[in-house]
Amino acid sequence: MTFSLSRRYIALAFAAASLLGGTAAHAQTVLDKITQTKTIKIAVPTDYPPYGFVGLDLKPQGLDIAMAELIAKQMGVKLEMVPVTSANRIPYVQTKQVDLVISTLGKNPERAKVIDFTHAYAPFFQGVYAPKSLSIKSFDDLAGKTIAVAKGAMEEQELAKVGPASMQFKRYEDQAASTAAFVAGQAQVLATSVSNAGLMAQKNPQLGAEYKLLIKDSPCFVGVAKGEDALRAKVNEIILAAKKDGTLDAMAEKWLGRPAGDLPLSE
Repeated sequence: MTFSLSRRYIALAFAAASLLGGTAAHAQTVLDKITQTKTIKIAVPTDYPPYGFVGLDLKPQGLDIAMAELIAKQMGVKLEMVPVTSANRIPYVQTKQVDLVISTLGKNPERAKVIDFTHAYAPFFQGVYAPKSLSIKSFDDLAGKTIAVAKGAMEEQELAKVGPASMQFKRYEDQAASTAAFVAGQAQVLATSVSNAGLMAQKNPQLGAEYKLLIKDSPCFVGVAKGEDALRAKVNEIILAAKKDGTLDAMAEKWLGRPAGDLPLSE
């Protein structure tokens, strides 16, 4: 009889432990942790204008910073920003050193194997840039213009498909060299990525260079650790609301010079 009672006691203890263990496991989801601590850790870039960089006041700013601030505000929690690079941004969210990564993150099949993605929140694109004084409203307006490009870059390949034959490409070793040539006045127009153009504008405000035409779009998504479906759903709600009320368009207009437009939704 004593042995039977002991076995029953052990069985009950195991059941209780399993129940408590399940509750503890549930409490460890990232969204629950954010709710409990009233803090969200978001990985952001700090050297990649116009998405994330340190301003003259030494404070982070840019489109990705604004998106991180919006998510924290809508969730009613404190924002803790964690600077990351292109190389470590995915490992940071994989290992849950951060809750989200908002760092010009594009979506592809390889990345989708290791992290999940929310709806897109902003465009990342290659475009045509020129001084405000130069009127360029369509690809036809590039006729006869000198255009600085990096050798073999997608910008030249795509422009060649849609622009007039009289465009004059001036080819340089890389984006840095083509940008330097444009800044030095060796070309009227620059075809480059929005991030490179943002860095150029930050360093050379006297140029008055602005976005003119879109070459190709590659949207940015928020990265979430695998299995954190509740957090991903919450962020998707915030993105959809910001899309509906015009906040995403306003943010993109401020930092990229064009509205966010019709961004793709996550599956």
